[in-house]
Amino acid sequence: MNHIPIASDHAGFELKEYIKKTFEKEGYTFKDYGTFSTESMDYPDVIHPLAADINQNKYPYAIVICGSGNGVSMVANKYLHVRAALCWTPELALLARQHNDANILALPARFIEKDKAIEAVKLFFSTAFEGGRHQRRVEKIKEKL
Repeated sequence: MNHIPIASDHAGFELKEYIKKTFEKEGYTFKDYGTFSTESMDYPDVIHPLAADINQNKYPYAIVICGSGNGVSMVANKYLHVRAALCWTPELALLARQHNDANILALPARFIEKDKAIEAVKLFFSTAFEGGRHQRRVEKIKEKL
């Protein structure tokens, strides 16, 4: 997967741009849902469209960023087929993929160093879901209608 959806609020803007710049050097492209500056904005405005696209299986994985990572992950997880994981270490990103089949990586811009964020992104996109006993747990995440 070389085309990555990404979105952030104003607090995550600089980290978003750093991630894009780093991975574009490796041949990746991005669908940037915004925001496009450090001017204050409301994160749901950019996270809803990204999460809707993941929910509709337009992309397999995405990255969302805000100051704490909480707000963006809460919005994304409103969608039935989204499993956004808030990860502030590379190890959490690895486990989110292996055990939870997470499809959105949520990063806390104010609580993660840039090099750790890059490592988390690399692990998130290169780690396969283990399945097995984890599969039945993931299936139980969906709300019963």
